[in-house]
Amino acid sequence: MELQKSTYATFEVNVNEEIEGSEEPGQIGDDEIKVKEELEIKVELIDFAAGNDPSSKHDQELTQNNTLMKKQIICTGNKPYPCSHCDKSFSTNSDIITHTTTHTGQKPYLCSQGEKAFSHNSSFIIHQRVHAEENPYQCSQCDKAFSMKNTLINHPIAHSEEKPYQCSQCDTAFSQNSNLIIHQRIQSEEKQYQCNKCDKVFSHNSNLINHQRIHSGEKPYQCSQCNKAFSHNSHLIKHQITHSGEKPYQCSQCNKSFSRKDYLIFHLRIHSGEKQYQCSQCDKNCSQKSDLIRHQRTHTGEKPFQCSQCNKTFSRKTNLIKHQRIHTGEKQYQCSQCGKNFSQNNDLIRHQRTHTWEKTFQCTRCDKAFLHNSDLIRHQRTHTGEKPYQCSQCNNNFSQKSDLISHQRTHTGEKPYQCSQCNKAFTLKNNLIKHQRTHTGEKPYQCSQCNEAFSQNNDLIRHQRTHTGEKPFQCSQCNKTFSRKTNLIKHQRIHTGEKQYQCSQCGKNFLQNNDLISHQRTHTCEKTFQCTRCDKAFSHNSDLIRHQITHTGEKTYQCSQCNKAFTQNINLIKHQRTHSGEKP
Repeated sequence: MELQKSTYATFEVNVNEEIEGSEEPGQIGDDEIKVKEELEIKVELIDFAAGNDPSSKHDQELTQNNTLMKKQIICTGNKPYPCSHCDKSFSTNSDIITHTTTHTGQKPYLCSQGEKAFSHNSSFIIHQRVHAEENPYQCSQCDKAFSMKNTLINHPIAHSEEKPYQCSQCDTAFSQNSNLIIHQRIQSEEKQYQCNKCDKVFSHNSNLINHQRIHSGEKPYQCSQCNKAFSHNSHLIKHQITHSGEKPYQCSQCNKSFSRKDYLIFHLRIHSGEKQYQCSQCDKNCSQKSDLIRHQRTHTGEKPFQCSQCNKTFSRKTNLIKHQRIHTGEKQYQCSQCGKNFSQNNDLIRHQRTHTWEKTFQCTRCDKAFLHNSDLIRHQRTHTGEKPYQCSQCNNNFSQKSDLISHQRTHTGEKPYQCSQCNKAFTLKNNLIKHQRTHTGEKPYQCSQCNEAFSQNNDLIRHQRTHTGEKPFQCSQCNKTFSRKTNLIKHQRIHTGEKQYQCSQCGKNFLQNNDLISHQRTHTCEKTFQCTRCDKAFSHNSDLIRHQITHTGEKTYQCSQCNKAFTQNINLIKHQRTHSGEKP
């Protein structure tokens, strides 16, 4: 038996030397790696048989003979088995059979427990250890155990932090040769694994398999404690730490602890300010690789995350998850004070500020404070005049993105938000929400001073100005101030002389839309304002008000010189001329 082990030890060295010398360093072919894995699996089985199962002596001798034959063929360089698909040649018949499955897609090795199939016996044997939880290879330094011998061989480098594998092009060093091979493929832009659904190409087959789960939605890795499923095993491992509550990674500067090492690394960059990931298109620097990948999608327009129900695509997975709640109606975030539910945590945080009236975001120019940071950013543009959002069709610029989106729908006529009760459609979601309150009668915005309630936040803000006397909108020409922006816009037309509202029947122009509406009634003879006492009707509300005074006898217009009172303003004006001597 000692002779057997010695013979195999010599053969293992020769095989490694032969494979390593078959191509340039760092360019080991997949088939050679697969051959090596097959041989290592067989050796593991031989060692097991030799040490623990004396009854398998005959099978052991046959396996040894086959192994020695393989060794002789590899050493001579003879490859008598050619592939009929791709002109590659192999040393043994078993190798050509294994290789052919990469063309046919055949997976003859089926797992009886999980129904997972494999093209190679070695992969099948390794997979079975997952079910058996067999980890026979244990590290002597940290007691960590592994299912594969190669993994144990590479593991001690994690203790020594040694990186013996260096890239010849950029001097980047790696602790494992497999990582160097993957890196070199990226350097050479060798991407041979292509997705058949979106044509995206990958340099490594494992990356392709992981990517395809985005399309299929497959989540083969399930947590044994909460049954939550994941598409990647690494995600499952990270998730399981949330159950244990363990945080073994501590920051040496602020003593904050983390459950994962990568979280600690990201956190340390807050202290160092390091941003090592740079965009090749705009030179923007990011502290995390994931941030760089998301940023690069702003250049490429890539949206890899697709909704399975409406086919809408997103550049970020988190945005897809938020969108899917529209279909499910899920509202998992609940306010502890009023019990209102929200589909997104950000919406809950914003809502909670309506209870506390906490205004944490303050403008540095005018000391005005806001409940939300987004409101502060929008407000600051009133000082800077910045309009970063431009329409691609008419080049009109806007200070807010929502204004641009609303404007673009004037070109398309799109009204995507429809009321479920009356089928009225709107260009903006906010307008739909406001409209729905006309059906429900909901008034969620309450004044803290007089308890009057409003259905819209804008109405509350305008109302509060009646208490504070605030007039934030100022005319740049005469410095007159207004409590409402619409009143400022109307006032500014006095200076410009702009009359944008035109009558379609006579072509007359008006400063304000209300004036146009009043004028149009002169053409239609429509009298919509009716007196409740005598059924007399009028075209304008002002005429109705004047008429109603004839019933009440009220004299609201008083002369400041003699205190005589009149029912109509025009009669007061005529009277005042008797004092001034003015002749019209």
